[in-house]
Amino acid sequence: MPLDEARVAEYKARLAEREQTIRESWVRTMEAKLVRDQLDRCYQTEGVNHLESCKDLRERYIEMLRENRVKGYKNIDL
Repeated sequence: MPLDEARVAEYKARLAEREQTIRESWVRTMEAKLVRDQLDRCYQTEGVNHLESCKDLRERYIEMLRENRVKGYKNIDL
């Protein structure tokens, strides 16, 4: 019986870790969305000067797109 309890505890811990990983991934993705919204507002308010004025936001958003992708819980090695 203790073996089954250990398996259940291990399974619950794995599920909690999986949920936490997915939650963190979604938070990073939503942060990128907020930066995108700020970038849209900057483009609209700056007009023709948006390339110079919004450069920092643009670079930050591009970097976030590279790093903050939603990742699943499975790791497949090829």
